[in-house]
Amino acid sequence: MIERAAVLSTGDELTTGRIVDTNSSWIADRLFALGIDVTAVLTVGDYPDRLAWAWKHAFELADVVISTGGIGPTADDLTSEVLARVLGVPLVEDAASAERIRQLFAAFSREMPLNNLKQALMPAGAVVIPNGLGTAPGYRVLHHGATHAVVLPGVPREMKPMMEETVLPWLRGLRGDEVYLSRVFQTFGLTESGLDELVAGVVDPAAGRLAFRASFPEVSLRLVVHGRPDEAGARLEAISARLRERLGPHVYGEGATTLEEVVGQLLRERGLTVALAEACTGGLVAHRLTSVPGSSAYVRGAVVAYDNAAKQVLLGVRAETLTAEGAVSEQAAAEMAAGARRLLGTSLGLAATGIAGPEGGTSAKPVGTVVIALASEQEVATRRYQLWGTRDWVKLLASQIALDWLRRHALGLPVIDSQLFRPRSS
Repeated sequence: MIERAAVLSTGDELTTGRIVDTNSSWIADRLFALGIDVTAVLTVGDYPDRLAWAWKHAFELADVVISTGGIGPTADDLTSEVLARVLGVPLVEDAASAERIRQLFAAFSREMPLNNLKQALMPAGAVVIPNGLGTAPGYRVLHHGATHAVVLPGVPREMKPMMEETVLPWLRGLRGDEVYLSRVFQTFGLTESGLDELVAGVVDPAAGRLAFRASFPEVSLRLVVHGRPDEAGARLEAISARLRERLGPHVYGEGATTLEEVVGQLLRERGLTVALAEACTGGLVAHRLTSVPGSSAYVRGAVVAYDNAAKQVLLGVRAETLTAEGAVSEQAAAEMAAGARRLLGTSLGLAATGIAGPEGGTSAKPVGTVVIALASEQEVATRRYQLWGTRDWVKLLASQIALDWLRRHALGLPVIDSQLFRPRSS
């Protein structure tokens, strides 16, 4: 029975910080969805003694160890060599893999360096995991009749299909008749701790498992249940319904959907169009909305009015407003939103103005001050927020708030409600 897993990432490029290890988090996420407990994630460089140490410790902690990296053709690719030594078995060439490597080079009319055949060497007893996108096959092998080792390439575009098509189905088979089902709720407007408090008591630990993931600027909540297929499915739906009721408007979507996709679908369904007036966000809201295919159905255009003169000439912001209130004010934002709506003849006008930093703040309007405005046929709603973080963070967070306003308006909810940010009075 596979209950515990360890993930092993190898390569000097990881331990020296030249690249970020995204493989481990991706693999751990997939294992979690199967109900497998990831007991450790180890990252080591290309040194035989360190690799041996990592394999030995990983075997002690897990029922299956999944390794990425170190199976290329070069001298610093040591995974198979070290693993064979830890297992106490010889390296042997897999004839089919060696022939496939030769054929790949022949298909591209390239001479094959002999060291590429190193990729066909595996510990004795290994079962090949096909690699449809590269020359290095993966494999799995049993350690002392109890713990499984799974070895995959470090290149994500090769590793991920191998996991999805071969490794995960194999692991599901080892897990037995029970299935593991999951549902992810994407939320915005609550901190991770606030979300935890809100759903406290909704899920009996014996019926399901909740996990939180904070990924700025949103927090996702994953529900996992397991059992017989029919029973687990019914339980997943019942618990999901209770979570939706408890979370209310803080949930903007389920699964891998993005906020801009949800907003686009709502605007399309309701026949709404939007014009954007952006200052501090520099067109980021427009970029996110237009990243969704078919967005021309509801996005009419955007004005990036960074300079005050642009705000006046293009959006009709009054000089008196800029003099008396400043560009970062609720009145200026309201006039920007109304001006964009008027200029492009849309249902809605959305504006964002603020101080992204790191300079430009004052005691009255510190760095991170952002004002959002939404103009509709009925009214112009405004709200001032005090955000935090780096310039990029402030811009991204401001764009997230702006998109959430569009979502809330389309759903008929108050647009200014939020427990995540402390509004400041103007």
